[in-house]
Amino acid sequence: MTLQLHKPDGKGGLEKRPEGGDWRDDLRSPRWGSALRSKRAPKLSNPEMNPTSSAVSVLFWIGLGVLTLVLLLAGYGTGFWKLG
Repeated sequence: MTLQLHKPDGKGGLEKRPEGGDWRDDLRSPRWGSALRSKRAPKLSNPEMNPTSSAVSVLFWIGLGVLTLVLLLAGYGTGFWKLG
């Protein structure tokens, strides 16, 4: 006896499930859109993600490049690093 064809009855025993139907229907999730009328997945929001605007990201990379250049120039200018 397996639990595939039997389910707990709430009193400590098992009751037989009615057979029939397609087992693939149990695997389909409405989350992926296969069971929806439109056949398209619903838009799922992600509350943990807050996208950065393009302008802020470009300014960040330009600022990082400028800071790197300033550190290199300061390091070689003060003699902290030597050219060889």
